[in-house]
Amino acid sequence: MGEFTHFDEKGAAHMVDVGDKEITKRSATATATIVMTAETFDMIRAGTAKKGDVLGVARLAGIMAAKKTPDLIPLCHPLSLTKVSIDFEMEEAEHAVKIFATCELKGKTGVEMEALTAASVTALTIYDMCKAVDKGMIIQETKLLEKTGGKSGTYKAT
Repeated sequence: MGEFTHFDEKGAAHMVDVGDKEITKRSATATATIVMTAETFDMIRAGTAKKGDVLGVARLAGIMAAKKTPDLIPLCHPLSLTKVSIDFEMEEAEHAVKIFATCELKGKTGVEMEALTAASVTALTIYDMCKAVDKGMIIQETKLLEKTGGKSGTYKAT
């Protein structure tokens, strides 16, 4: 088995062949943070947004996005995810919502892109649901926190 690359021998983009890779349990957790005004933060926490349950809708959007990652990111493999979870931490001092998206499966390729997509879309959904009162929200610090499984083993962000 050769080096994994998204380019074939002619230099054209292609989906990596993972057919010979071993099936292992794989997991990835990504995070994103959305910073807002105190008014917006309090509205989300109190559940008083005019569009409804901001965090509930954002959680659903993140789960759906993880499942649609190969439709959004070129050359990603379609995966049968066994678990997708979206959790939130309300950071009052910063008026921020921290998002944690975890994706799992047993397969031949990792789920890092699914977790990153889920975290990103969750943050974008929070923005969409609150933009009428706070167009200045900032989505930041989207990154992979941890991944396990596969040939490359465990990764933990520092």
